[in-house]
Amino acid sequence: MSQASTAELLSSAGLLARLAEVSYPTIGHFLENGFVDPAIQSLLEHSLTEDGIDAVKIAGPAVTVRIVDNDAIAMSRALLALTPGSVLVVDMSGDHRHAPVGAVTVAAAKAQGAAGVVVDGVATDLLELRQTALPVFARGTSSLTTKRVYGTGSAVNESVQCGGVTVNPGDFVLADSNGVLVLSGEAASAVVDLAAASDAAEPAILARIAAGESLDTILALEDTVR
Repeated sequence: MSQASTAELLSSAGLLARLAEVSYPTIGHFLENGFVDPAIQSLLEHSLTEDGIDAVKIAGPAVTVRIVDNDAIAMSRALLALTPGSVLVVDMSGDHRHAPVGAVTVAAAKAQGAAGVVVDGVATDLLELRQTALPVFARGTSSLTTKRVYGTGSAVNESVQCGGVTVNPGDFVLADSNGVLVLSGEAASAVVDLAAASDAAEPAILARIAAGESLDTILALEDTVR
Protein backbone atom coordinates (compact mmCIF):
# COMPACT_ATOMS: atom_id res chain seq x y z
CA MET A 1 0.00 0.00 0.00
CA SER A 2 1.38 3.41 -0.95
CA GLN A 3 1.94 6.19 1.55
CA ALA A 4 -0.72 8.25 -0.25
CA SER A 5 -3.37 5.55 0.11
CA THR A 6 -2.42 5.06 3.76
CA ALA A 7 -2.87 8.79 4.37
CA GLU A 8 -6.23 8.69 2.62
CA LEU A 9 -7.39 5.83 4.81
CA LEU A 10 -6.30 7.63 7.97
CA SER A 11 -8.04 10.81 6.82
CA SER A 12 -11.21 8.89 6.01
CA ALA A 13 -11.18 7.13 9.38
CA GLY A 14 -10.73 10.45 11.17
CA LEU A 15 -13.59 12.02 9.26
CA LEU A 16 -15.87 9.07 10.04
CA ALA A 17 -15.03 9.34 13.72
CA ARG A 18 -15.94 13.03 13.72
CA LEU A 19 -19.18 12.38 11.82
CA ALA A 20 -20.16 9.70 14.32
CA GLU A 21 -19.93 12.28 17.11
CA VAL A 22 -22.43 14.72 15.63
CA SER A 23 -26.20 14.50 15.73
CA TYR A 24 -27.28 13.30 12.28
CA PRO A 25 -30.43 15.47 12.23
CA THR A 26 -28.12 18.43 12.74
CA ILE A 27 -26.63 17.67 9.33
CA GLY A 28 -30.15 18.12 7.96
CA HIS A 29 -29.97 21.78 9.01
CA PHE A 30 -27.25 22.34 6.41
CA LEU A 31 -27.78 19.83 3.58
CA GLU A 32 -30.72 18.93 1.36
CA ASN A 33 -29.38 15.92 -0.51
CA GLY A 34 -28.26 12.45 0.57
CA PHE A 35 -31.19 11.70 2.88
CA VAL A 36 -32.66 8.27 2.22
CA ASP A 37 -36.44 7.78 2.01
CA PRO A 38 -37.64 7.99 5.65
CA ALA A 39 -39.66 4.81 5.13
CA ILE A 40 -36.32 3.01 5.59
CA GLN A 41 -35.96 2.78 9.37
CA SER A 42 -34.13 0.81 12.03
CA LEU A 43 -35.58 -2.61 12.80
CA LEU A 44 -33.89 -2.70 16.19
CA GLU A 45 -35.94 -1.70 19.19
CA HIS A 46 -35.20 1.87 20.19
CA SER A 47 -32.97 2.19 23.23
CA LEU A 48 -30.52 4.59 24.82
CA THR A 49 -27.07 4.03 26.25
CA GLU A 50 -26.31 4.84 29.88
CA ASP A 51 -25.22 8.29 28.69
CA GLY A 52 -28.60 8.89 27.04
CA ILE A 53 -27.22 8.43 23.52
CA ASP A 54 -29.12 6.64 20.75
CA ALA A 55 -27.93 3.02 20.89
CA VAL A 56 -28.71 2.61 17.20
CA LYS A 57 -26.12 4.79 15.49
CA ILE A 58 -23.69 3.78 12.76
CA ALA A 59 -21.15 5.44 10.51
CA GLY A 60 -19.15 3.55 7.92
CA PRO A 61 -18.09 3.26 4.29
CA ALA A 62 -20.59 1.67 1.93
CA VAL A 63 -20.22 -1.77 0.40
CA THR A 64 -22.98 -1.94 -2.19
CA VAL A 65 -24.98 -4.71 -3.81
CA ARG A 66 -27.71 -4.52 -6.43
CA ILE A 67 -30.04 -7.53 -6.39
CA VAL A 68 -32.12 -8.44 -9.43
CA ASP A 69 -34.59 -11.32 -9.88
CA ASN A 70 -34.61 -12.52 -6.25
CA ASP A 71 -30.87 -13.29 -6.50
CA ALA A 72 -29.62 -14.51 -3.09
CA ILE A 73 -26.23 -15.42 -4.60
CA ALA A 74 -25.41 -11.73 -5.07
CA MET A 75 -25.91 -11.19 -1.34
CA SER A 76 -23.41 -13.95 -0.59
CA ARG A 77 -20.83 -12.23 -2.78
CA ALA A 78 -21.53 -8.91 -1.09
CA LEU A 79 -21.04 -10.43 2.36
CA LEU A 80 -17.60 -11.62 1.32
CA ALA A 81 -16.73 -8.06 0.26
CA LEU A 82 -17.49 -6.60 3.70
CA THR A 83 -14.65 -5.26 5.83
CA PRO A 84 -14.65 -4.23 9.52
CA GLY A 85 -16.67 -1.06 10.00
CA SER A 86 -18.32 -1.10 6.58
CA VAL A 87 -22.06 -0.75 5.97
CA LEU A 88 -23.81 -3.06 3.51
CA VAL A 89 -26.21 -1.10 1.29
CA VAL A 90 -28.71 -3.25 -0.62
CA ASP A 91 -30.50 -2.00 -3.75
CA MET A 92 -33.43 -4.36 -4.40
CA SER A 93 -34.15 -2.87 -7.83
CA GLY A 94 -37.60 -1.76 -6.67
CA ASP A 95 -38.57 -5.12 -5.16
CA HIS A 96 -40.13 -4.42 -1.77
CA ARG A 97 -41.61 -7.92 -1.34
CA HIS A 98 -38.62 -10.31 -1.23
CA ALA A 99 -36.38 -10.08 1.83
CA PRO A 100 -32.65 -10.39 1.03
CA VAL A 101 -31.60 -10.08 4.69
CA GLY A 102 -32.37 -12.51 7.51
CA ALA A 103 -30.75 -14.32 10.41
CA VAL A 104 -27.93 -15.97 8.43
CA THR A 105 -27.18 -12.83 6.40
CA VAL A 106 -26.92 -10.64 9.48
CA ALA A 107 -24.85 -13.21 11.37
CA ALA A 108 -22.43 -13.32 8.43
CA ALA A 109 -22.30 -9.52 8.20
CA LYS A 110 -21.57 -9.30 11.91
CA ALA A 111 -18.84 -11.95 11.59
CA GLN A 112 -17.24 -9.78 8.90
CA GLY A 113 -17.23 -6.84 11.29
CA ALA A 114 -19.89 -4.80 9.47
CA ALA A 115 -21.29 -1.77 11.26
CA GLY A 116 -24.78 -2.33 9.86
CA VAL A 117 -27.03 -3.13 6.91
CA VAL A 118 -29.32 -0.81 4.95
CA VAL A 119 -31.91 -2.37 2.64
CA ASP A 120 -34.09 -0.53 0.16
CA GLY A 121 -36.66 -3.23 0.68
CA VAL A 122 -37.71 -5.60 3.44
CA ALA A 123 -35.95 -8.00 5.82
CA THR A 124 -36.99 -11.18 7.59
CA ASP A 125 -36.31 -13.06 10.85
CA LEU A 126 -37.03 -9.97 12.91
CA LEU A 127 -36.54 -11.62 16.30
CA GLU A 128 -33.19 -13.09 15.29
CA LEU A 129 -32.07 -9.78 13.79
CA ARG A 130 -32.77 -8.03 17.06
CA GLN A 131 -30.92 -10.71 18.98
CA THR A 132 -27.75 -10.11 16.96
CA ALA A 133 -27.97 -6.37 17.82
CA LEU A 134 -26.45 -5.49 14.43
CA PRO A 135 -28.31 -2.40 13.18
CA VAL A 136 -30.51 -3.23 10.18
CA PHE A 137 -32.49 -0.55 8.37
CA ALA A 138 -35.30 -1.55 6.02
CA ARG A 139 -38.81 -0.68 4.85
CA GLY A 140 -40.34 -3.42 6.98
CA THR A 141 -40.43 -7.20 7.20
CA SER A 142 -41.66 -10.10 5.10
CA SER A 143 -41.66 -13.90 5.17
CA LEU A 144 -41.07 -13.98 1.41
CA THR A 145 -37.33 -14.17 0.68
CA THR A 146 -34.84 -14.15 -2.17
CA LYS A 147 -33.78 -17.48 -3.69
CA ARG A 148 -30.53 -19.27 -4.53
CA VAL A 149 -30.57 -18.17 -8.13
CA TYR A 150 -28.40 -15.87 -10.24
CA GLY A 151 -29.82 -12.55 -11.39
CA THR A 152 -28.05 -11.41 -14.54
CA GLY A 153 -28.29 -7.76 -13.54
CA SER A 154 -27.00 -8.16 -9.99
CA ALA A 155 -23.70 -6.51 -9.05
CA VAL A 156 -21.44 -5.91 -6.06
CA ASN A 157 -19.60 -2.67 -5.32
CA GLU A 158 -21.10 -0.64 -8.12
CA SER A 159 -23.17 2.53 -7.92
CA VAL A 160 -26.65 1.68 -6.59
CA GLN A 161 -29.89 3.39 -5.61
CA CYS A 162 -31.15 3.30 -2.04
CA GLY A 163 -34.27 5.17 -1.01
CA GLY A 164 -33.90 7.69 -3.83
CA VAL A 165 -30.20 8.33 -3.14
CA THR A 166 -27.28 7.26 -5.32
CA VAL A 167 -24.77 5.33 -3.23
CA ASN A 168 -21.24 4.69 -4.46
CA PRO A 169 -18.85 2.20 -2.87
CA GLY A 170 -16.94 3.98 -0.12
CA ASP A 171 -19.53 6.72 0.45
CA PHE A 172 -20.17 7.48 4.10
CA VAL A 173 -23.36 5.87 5.41
CA LEU A 174 -24.74 7.49 8.57
CA ALA A 175 -27.81 6.06 10.24
CA ASP A 176 -29.63 6.18 13.56
CA SER A 177 -33.17 5.98 14.89
CA ASN A 178 -34.08 9.07 12.82
CA GLY A 179 -33.17 7.52 9.48
CA VAL A 180 -30.33 7.11 7.00
CA LEU A 181 -28.18 9.53 5.05
CA VAL A 182 -25.33 8.99 2.59
CA LEU A 183 -22.55 11.49 1.98
CA SER A 184 -19.59 11.63 -0.35
CA GLY A 185 -16.27 12.35 1.29
CA GLU A 186 -16.38 15.87 -0.10
CA ALA A 187 -19.87 16.57 1.27
CA ALA A 188 -18.98 15.07 4.64
CA SER A 189 -15.84 17.19 4.94
CA ALA A 190 -17.79 20.34 4.12
CA VAL A 191 -20.52 19.80 6.72
CA VAL A 192 -18.88 18.14 9.72
CA ASP A 193 -17.53 21.34 11.31
CA LEU A 194 -20.85 23.13 10.82
CA ALA A 195 -22.75 20.26 12.44
CA ALA A 196 -20.30 20.00 15.35
CA ALA A 197 -20.55 23.73 16.04
CA SER A 198 -24.34 23.61 15.93
CA ASP A 199 -24.41 20.68 18.36
CA ALA A 200 -22.07 22.52 20.71
CA ALA A 201 -24.35 25.58 20.72
CA GLU A 202 -27.60 23.69 21.31
CA PRO A 203 -27.34 23.07 25.11
CA ALA A 204 -27.03 26.78 25.78
CA ILE A 205 -30.08 27.49 23.61
CA LEU A 206 -32.13 24.86 25.43
CA ALA A 207 -31.00 26.29 28.76
CA ARG A 208 -32.12 29.78 27.74
CA ILE A 209 -35.55 28.43 26.74
CA ALA A 210 -35.85 26.51 30.02
CA ALA A 211 -34.90 29.66 31.92
CA GLY A 212 -37.87 31.49 30.41
CA GLU A 213 -35.98 33.90 28.17
CA SER A 214 -38.14 35.58 25.55
CA LEU A 215 -38.29 33.36 22.47
CA ASP A 216 -37.98 36.28 20.06
CA THR A 217 -34.41 36.72 21.29
CA ILE A 218 -33.59 33.04 20.76
CA LEU A 219 -35.38 31.70 17.70
CA ALA A 220 -34.22 32.35 14.14
CA LEU A 221 -36.61 34.85 12.61
CA GLU A 222 -34.67 35.76 9.47
CA ASP A 223 -33.71 33.76 6.39
CA THR A 224 -30.01 32.91 6.70
CA VAL A 225 -29.93 30.41 3.82
CA ARG A 226 -28.81 31.86 0.51
